Amino acid sequence: MAGQLIYVVGPSGSGKDSIIQALAEQTEVTVMRRVITREPDSIGEDADSVDIETFDQMEAEGKFSMSWRANGLSYGIPLSLDEHLQTGQVVVVNGSRKYCETLNDRYPDALVVLVTVDPSLLRQRLQQRNRETSLEIEHRLQRNALFEQTLLSNFSQWQLRFFMLDNSGELTQTIEQFHKKLAFHLRIPKTAHMG
Repeated sequence: MAGQLIYVVGPSGSGKDSIIQALAEQTEVTVMRRVITREPDSIGEDADSVDIETFDQMEAEGKFSMSWRANGLSYGIPLSLDEHLQTGQVVVVNGSRKYCETLNDRYPDALVVLVTVDPSLLRQRLQQRNRETSLEIEHRLQRNALFEQTLLSNFSQWQLRFFMLDNSGELTQTIEQFHKKLAFHLRIPKTAHMG
């Protein structure tokens, strides 16, 4: 494929949505809108909400380039992803760490961006969202640490390119770091009108 896939992953509360939105405002990229099995009025990213029956039907009919399950929900990336890549676009996907092995098989030229956050700050962000109990949050943090170690180990075996992006500070600092790393890996500059 002529384009470039940027696959952004990280734990809940790491700020992936904010990072992707800021990147899209400053760079010539196409951000894929996800299909998710959740209520339309749920707080979070701007996505297409469908019920599980509709999602399963769409998946069975081959309407997704990617699909996975995580945190009790189903996620799908429309087939237009492949069309964008075939026309040479740089495409950003808010992805799942669990899907990385499949990504390695299906999109070996992808660039994975692993968003990380200091554990104490991540705990604070999860508490502020007020979606889980304190015990559930601690379990999530433990799973995240193990997941991250496993993923980094797998990256050394796979051929996928990746870099880590620390989002423990101000978002502006994270985005500046993102631009520098993208420029190094892909030679993607900011748009001229942005500072």
